[in-house]
Amino acid sequence: MSGLLAEKVVLVNGGTQGVGGAVARAAVLAGADVMVTGRRRDAGERFAAELLTLGGRAQFTQLDLADPDQARASVAETVTAYGRIDGLCNAAGLTTRGSITDTSPELFDAHMAVNLRGPFFAMQAAIEDMRARGVAGSIVNIGSTSAHGGQAFLAPYVAAKAGLTALTRNAAHAHRWDRIRINCLNIGWTETEGEAETQRRFHDGGADWAEQAAKNVPMGKLGQPDEIADMVVLLLSPRSGVVTGSVIDWDQLVLGGLD
Repeated sequence: MSGLLAEKVVLVNGGTQGVGGAVARAAVLAGADVMVTGRRRDAGERFAAELLTLGGRAQFTQLDLADPDQARASVAETVTAYGRIDGLCNAAGLTTRGSITDTSPELFDAHMAVNLRGPFFAMQAAIEDMRARGVAGSIVNIGSTSAHGGQAFLAPYVAAKAGLTALTRNAAHAHRWDRIRINCLNIGWTETEGEAETQRRFHDGGADWAEQAAKNVPMGKLGQPDEIADMVVLLLSPRSGVVTGSVIDWDQLVLGGLD
């Protein structure tokens, strides 16, 4: 992926670990100047220092994307640091469990704030900068295959991620003549630090949870953040051509397939 994002400025929201962290690494290796955001300053600053060792430019800004003003500020901080924004990846996510019968209004609102409202207002600010400069830009939202229906214990998450896929298409259509491409990558079950904690907290998962899970999927392994990151970098780059408004299922389970 070397050089695909040369001379580009990329913001990765939720970019200090997991899929977002992998995207940030891949973007730096592809030649981009990168801004990463997250809620924990210590972890964010350590990660930004790690990115610098890869040979590129990287900065961290502490923000909570659940706050729409801070979501917009993620773009403002990027423009202040680098003078512009060319690419945005919305990778922040909340996966706290809740079914249709036991989800509280507070949990529902938390999912909407992080998984839908945050991306909405980050996109809003990014599009404003891209339009003002009159240049092509690219946005990639990290969605979920759960947007198609998901599991019973993911009701508020499903609602928010389904909204994100619709928002992606709406914004892509609205700004196609601005040459701003907007796509969504619906990822399936992925092996991350956050998923390990989710498995431990909600599903009694042990240290070998990923190994056990891999036995029950076709490819013999769960999705890997680095593999997802390569796809995101491609979508952020001019190499992906005219693709916009696409919602791509990045998974090994086929929607509609029956055994």
